[in-house]
Amino acid sequence: MAVHIADLERAIAKQHEKSPFSGVIWVKEQSKIVFAKSYGFANRSEAIPNTLNTRFATASGTKTFTSAAICQLVEKNLLTFDTLLKDCLSIPFSTFDPAISVHHLLTHSSGIPDYFDEAGMDDYEDLWKERPMYSVRSLENFLPMFQDRAMEFAPGEKFAYNNAGYILLGLIVEQVSKLCFQEYVEANIFAVCNMADSGFFAMDCLPPCTAYGYIQKSDREWRTNFYALPVIGGSDGGAFTTIGDMEKFWQALMTHQLLSETILKQMLTPYISTGKQGRNGASIYYGYGLWIAQQGEALFYHMFGGDPGVSFYSGMYPDRDIQITLMGNIVNPFTDMRDCIMTFYHA
Repeated sequence: MAVHIADLERAIAKQHEKSPFSGVIWVKEQSKIVFAKSYGFANRSEAIPNTLNTRFATASGTKTFTSAAICQLVEKNLLTFDTLLKDCLSIPFSTFDPAISVHHLLTHSSGIPDYFDEAGMDDYEDLWKERPMYSVRSLENFLPMFQDRAMEFAPGEKFAYNNAGYILLGLIVEQVSKLCFQEYVEANIFAVCNMADSGFFAMDCLPPCTAYGYIQKSDREWRTNFYALPVIGGSDGGAFTTIGDMEKFWQALMTHQLLSETILKQMLTPYISTGKQGRNGASIYYGYGLWIAQQGEALFYHMFGGDPGVSFYSGMYPDRDIQITLMGNIVNPFTDMRDCIMTFYHA
């Protein structure tokens, strides 16, 4: 049953009044855009508002693009999901289990140490107190942060969200394709989808129509997140996109413009339980670069991302022909707004 749009609009307005949102909200049902609105400022000091065309950072939402890149290489028979890390990356990992495969990395089940332990660390910004963020400009720059540390568990033993695993996947893309990771994604994913406003932009050289991320210092003071993140995004997070480009991405992905039906089915398979439960008792799994909520026979695909000054969500519900995307350049009100909207879709 379609959502009563007037009720959705009132709920969003009430939530925004309660906790002001900054970003964009976009909802599509039955091939029709039923809600699209921007809030807040892309640049607070200049009072430049966010618009429906503003570029926003995606944080870990980028992992879906990384997974799609790996899937393309598998489709070209340049590697397989069962290929071992030691066989597709010529970098020494003296402490890593030799049984780690591409599949393990894609599903956060490799057991390798993470450079940012989301279960044990509160603030991603703390990473750059001893290692300046301006020194991290390539995927290789992340390696000293986890390369020689001990394994956490045996490959395939369980799910444990892991950013370092996606750094390794990006390095695999680079070694196999002979291209810089960012160049590969821009040429083979963004260009194929006609995502003309998307890309990997350096924090110290952002293009026009890009929202600055903001971190709140006090009730009236905000600072940008320029010193809280690596200079440029990579395979574990940090691409920029727009709501229009996300619509194009889902369309291209689901109509096999990026991947064949066979490979896409593998990407969208719920491989491993995350141990979490969603609304209405949905079981939450992880596929290849996507969170998957299963309610009965229905599968809902989700992209999530969060960094200091960055909030991102995009979901696709193919059985119900629904797409929902929220992008924010402040953090605190984002989850409440997303939950407000998702209540209407029982997902």
